[in-house]
Amino acid sequence: MRRYFGRKLLVYGLTFLVAVTVNWMIPRFMPGDPVQSMIARANVSQPAAVEAMRAHYTSLFGFDLPLWKQYANFWAALFRGDLGISVWLFPTPVTDVIVRAVPYTLALLVPAILLSWWAGNRFGAFAARRRWLENTALPVGYVLTATPYMWLAILMAWGLGVVAGIFPVAGGYGFALRPGWSAEFLGSLALHWVLPFLSLFLVAFGGWAIGMRNMIIYELEADYANYLAALGAPRRLIRRYAFRNAVLPQITGLALQLGVLVAGALVTEIVFSYPGLGHLILQAIQNQDFFLLQGTFLFIVVGVLIANFVIDVVYVLVDPRIRTGMGGEAA
Repeated sequence: MRRYFGRKLLVYGLTFLVAVTVNWMIPRFMPGDPVQSMIARANVSQPAAVEAMRAHYTSLFGFDLPLWKQYANFWAALFRGDLGISVWLFPTPVTDVIVRAVPYTLALLVPAILLSWWAGNRFGAFAARRRWLENTALPVGYVLTATPYMWLAILMAWGLGVVAGIFPVAGGYGFALRPGWSAEFLGSLALHWVLPFLSLFLVAFGGWAIGMRNMIIYELEADYANYLAALGAPRRLIRRYAFRNAVLPQITGLALQLGVLVAGALVTEIVFSYPGLGHLILQAIQNQDFFLLQGTFLFIVVGVLIANFVIDVVYVLVDPRIRTGMGGEAA
């Protein structure tokens, strides 16, 4: 297992290096000048003051250095935990801006990922035992899994927010409220959370349900299932073994779909103006905030890599064949 996880850590380390390098490159090759945008927001008209501000901010952000020097300084600051200063919210550090937005994104992603995976697999296994669902619920699952996150978010905002007026369609809480632990704020927070969560949950739920239903049917037709049935094993026992084998590819699929779910969460946050990392990315692009953009992407990259590594660990724990293969390789 040490060799297995050693190889995994090496792969993740190389992936992190490449992803962070691309993350650093993207903002710097985007059109626009962040220093110019800061000067424009300051509304300074005197030419001497404009030039003084340009020279000061250019030196402060290190834009006057060669690109290779900026890249080296970026890695040096990264190992110190310094992500720079936000151009849009100057002089607030990027780390502080991200820390305020992360809880909102995690509050959407974690429940949506875990609940959709659990509920989708359970419903798919149930649908494999009920043929009548193939003409009712399963077509709905195909529609959901093929639906873009943004389109479903817009549809739910219009139907449940604008037309029905049940849920708010913008923000993370009431605009007249201040964040705190009061019952009024927590209730408003929960109401604003429902539509973004459902947009992510429903799309992912349809995919997991269809996948598990197909895997269960495949497992029930395997040789071991037929052998157990010939021995007179109870139908429930055969389905239990089929579910255990069918869930393994679903764990692998969770690792593969994690990036898609994260991207869907970012787009959904933009639709609902939800104050998470997706909203930060949009604001950073609009305000040409290099440091906030690369800091937000960095957090997403690290989070996805850590989550994939955890899934790799879980896969080893739940599949004894992996551990047996490790033992044979070590021998």
